[in-house]
Amino acid sequence: MTRLLRYWMQRMRHPERYARLAGLLPIETLSRQQLLDKQQREFAGMVAFAAQHTDFYAARYAGISVRGGASLRPCDLPMLEKRDVIEHLDGLLQRGADRDRVKIGHTGGSTGKPLAFYYDDAKHELMLAGMMRGFMMSGWRPGQKILYLWGASRDLSPGGVFGGRDGAFFGSEKTVSAAELSDSRLREWADLIKTWRPTLIYGYASAMTELARFVIERRINLPQCLLGVYSTAEVLNDWQRELMQQAFGCKVFNQYGCREVPNIAWECRHGNMHVFSDMVYLESVSMGDEDRLLVSSLTNRLMPFIRYNIGDSGRVLDGDCDCGLPFPLMEMGVCRQNDLIRTRAGKRFHPAYFNRLLYGLRQIRQYQWVQTAADRIVLNLVVAERLSAENLAAIKASIRDEVDGQMRLTVNYLDEIPRTGSGKHRFVIGLAGSESER
Repeated sequence: MTRLLRYWMQRMRHPERYARLAGLLPIETLSRQQLLDKQQREFAGMVAFAAQHTDFYAARYAGISVRGGASLRPCDLPMLEKRDVIEHLDGLLQRGADRDRVKIGHTGGSTGKPLAFYYDDAKHELMLAGMMRGFMMSGWRPGQKILYLWGASRDLSPGGVFGGRDGAFFGSEKTVSAAELSDSRLREWADLIKTWRPTLIYGYASAMTELARFVIERRINLPQCLLGVYSTAEVLNDWQRELMQQAFGCKVFNQYGCREVPNIAWECRHGNMHVFSDMVYLESVSMGDEDRLLVSSLTNRLMPFIRYNIGDSGRVLDGDCDCGLPFPLMEMGVCRQNDLIRTRAGKRFHPAYFNRLLYGLRQIRQYQWVQTAADRIVLNLVVAERLSAENLAAIKASIRDEVDGQMRLTVNYLDEIPRTGSGKHRFVIGLAGSESER
């Protein structure tokens, strides 16, 4: 009865979200061919719309026939690179967009290239509806409780992705900041799970790994209320999955997406990653010695992302899943390698904390945080122009006030930031090295 009451209260509070969810669920009953046909029509429609209604694509597709309908192939179109988004932000925005309704978001980017993007309430609500459909693949049902462990503080403020979550008795969503991973904070989270009894936990892989380790080491007995734990935003390695399953006593699911193009793929109970191909067109293209993922949004005409080189590797797979869903399958490659930053006092900070310090600084082309000692951190930058004294002072003040009063920051301006031996760019490197490289 309580779940149903929470469901109806949420439905009344977010009518557009639930209306969009109602439109997404019937797609699961389509055949694979019906879904592929729908995807092709929507991809062709998005391309034609972008060419007609944005300055960037009008110029980029000049001389290319983009009205081929069923015959239009993604490989006939150029890729959209992160530098294109950085350099042509306004040109990617739909002409005539109502600026009073348009919002700007920021992302640190899995490859260390920060960028901004435009979105509106319609995209926001569709994203959350897509998340709900993804959660339902675990057996979760609307009205059951979800605990979010999130590292980006801006998402927790009113209007953010997880802002305004209702923590009252009949609320079904609760969000806590996962930027700091101290023992006292981990204890608070464990106690919250015991008292609030969520059905799902959703958060960064590194934050939930730290919580799992704390639960096991302290021999904390969690209630058997969890149906699943969802890992997102970072690589989920096998050792992390095993540790979480041991600590939480439930199945661990992987989820893949980005701020610019959310809801790319979700894992089902059979352990397969399903591409939400009614919302995105995902390709894997051979580039050098890896398969690089390109993603096209099929739903966001405000700022179209078409054949977007997201910076991650992976493959689209043939075959079906025993779960019966028509969505195609994929597997992830190596991407989003992060580190925790540790202070002399033993505090651990999520990479998202440091990434957010650079949001809005659009002159930055690439960055990398490197902790070189317990009280020293280096910021390597590739920029169009150097940061102002005011910007630097604000960054140093944030680190001094919120991380460690003795933490010293050094800024290096470089022509290029070296990559790892695997060719990846790590945008936060902690003192202890990345545990995900075990």
